[in-house]
Amino acid sequence: MCQIFAGQDPERYKGQTRRMRLNGQSTSVRLENSFWTIVDGLAESEGLTTPSFVSKLHSEVLEIHGETENFTSLLRCTCLLHLEMQQGVSIDRVAAE
Repeated sequence: MCQIFAGQDPERYKGQTRRMRLNGQSTSVRLENSFWTIVDGLAESEGLTTPSFVSKLHSEVLEIHGETENFTSLLRCTCLLHLEMQQGVSIDRVAAE
């Protein structure tokens, strides 16, 4: 099984930095290519560009929780939550763990 994970294409986990505006402030976000692929898909499914989607998510997080300690980690967990939801994993179960 580890060969599946270890043998994956290095492009999947290569980091990529994208510059964008979050609530009017210019910033850069660095994620692995696999996460960017998911974020791009989420944005498209919402009818938004990726920067618009990320900015909207950032605004909503600020509204709900205030400033987040690590927004990049929140983006990664957003991707994982999206995949879990697609697989029918209970969000309540994941939150309780």
